[in-house]
Amino acid sequence: MDQAEWVIGIDVSKASLDVAVLHTKQAFQVANDEAGWADLIGRLKGRAVKAIGLEPTGGYERGVASALCKAGLPVRLVNPYRARLYARSLGYLAKNDKIDAALIAQFAAKLPPRAPRRDPLAEQMAELVVARRQLTDDKVRLGNQLEQVRDAALRRMTSQRLRRIEAEILMLGKRLAQLVAGDAAAAAKDRLIQSFKGAGPVLSHTLLALAPEIAEADRREIAALIGLAPFDDDSGKRAGKRAIWGGRAEVRHVVYMAALAAARCNPTLKAFRQRLIAKGKSPKVAIIAVARRMLGIIVALLRTGQEWNPAHA
Repeated sequence: MDQAEWVIGIDVSKASLDVAVLHTKQAFQVANDEAGWADLIGRLKGRAVKAIGLEPTGGYERGVASALCKAGLPVRLVNPYRARLYARSLGYLAKNDKIDAALIAQFAAKLPPRAPRRDPLAEQMAELVVARRQLTDDKVRLGNQLEQVRDAALRRMTSQRLRRIEAEILMLGKRLAQLVAGDAAAAAKDRLIQSFKGAGPVLSHTLLALAPEIAEADRREIAALIGLAPFDDDSGKRAGKRAIWGGRAEVRHVVYMAALAAARCNPTLKAFRQRLIAKGKSPKVAIIAVARRMLGIIVALLRTGQEWNPAHA
């Protein structure tokens, strides 16, 4: 391997970055802050780096990924689950930061990780969308608790917390709408998505924030990306049951709920679901199929730039 083929692996933690250089077997550690990022970039300057593998770690990777991108270095995001499977396939059972960094470098050299998308609006929206989902989960949890509370004082406290959470959810929704309205491209996509009956602002903002590729990928790619594509499970003469797997769970949950609504209020998808049920498909399988069909329609709307027209369904 020559210098032009240098590959770097970085294991990210809250306080530090463990770095492994595949070409030289060199390993070192820098702080996960601006000074550490500058130190890392200084060590890599002048080197012909082929790829820098970086494993997402709950947001702690954002700063160093942004700094490396700004420095013109080829950062690639490594799927943690796939990296762990790769390590096990090589017989590595031990796990620590130094080992992980070296394995990430090997993984980045052998398999094609994806380049991180740099979209400030999508990143800002993603933060708000995730916060709204967390508040929604809290609302459901508190609502369930309130049904069992008997003490009057505790009921008042829980009710107050519920009202506060509901108000914060509304505020986040308004903030997301403001962000979208302030960007012409995002506003156009939002209008196209919401033109489809059954797709409201929650679905639209979630797709724009957590699946920005939807305007570029085809319907099969976006279904696999979100985790709605059925995968075969066959072997020899055995024909196993196809099932969905993987993908972006946060987006899939929202799409599933939107599909439930669309299967009731959208005539096209309502008829589609009824045909599937008539053929013997289970209700859940039918809803997953509705979700895939809905995503395919949204992809088509974004590609053509035309709003939903039931007459063309």
